[in-house]
Amino acid sequence: QVQLVESGGGSVQAGGSLRLSCVVSGTTFTGLTMAWFRQVSGAEREGVATIRSDGASTFYADSVKGRFTIIKDDFRKALYLQMNSLKPEDTAMYYCAARRVFWADLSSKAYNYWGQGTQVTVSA
Repeated sequence: QVQLVESGGGSVQAGGSLRLSCVVSGTTFTGLTMAWFRQVSGAEREGVATIRSDGASTFYADSVKGRFTIIKDDFRKALYLQMNSLKPEDTAMYYCAARRVFWADLSSKAYNYWGQGTQVTVSA
């Protein structure tokens, strides 16, 4: 059974940094295209960043470009999201997602494996 487990969320002041982690088990990590999504209560799930299965290509939502970095570590079977210069509007539940397709995608409908989420709260 494929499992994705996120960690690293928390509360931080605006301008601060957090590093989210997502550990994958139950499947071969290499060959997975992965992504980070976020969701605020009552809103649709938003694609934040995605990385192609070979790690050679990344895409970011405009709202996080230049502030967030997605990293895929095949050796540790882990995905990371380094978040710098955080803003109150980054407050959300953050989810890790994976799919066994080569191409990266920021649409939530493209992914079939999901973690349980980790909360990020940024105060002004």
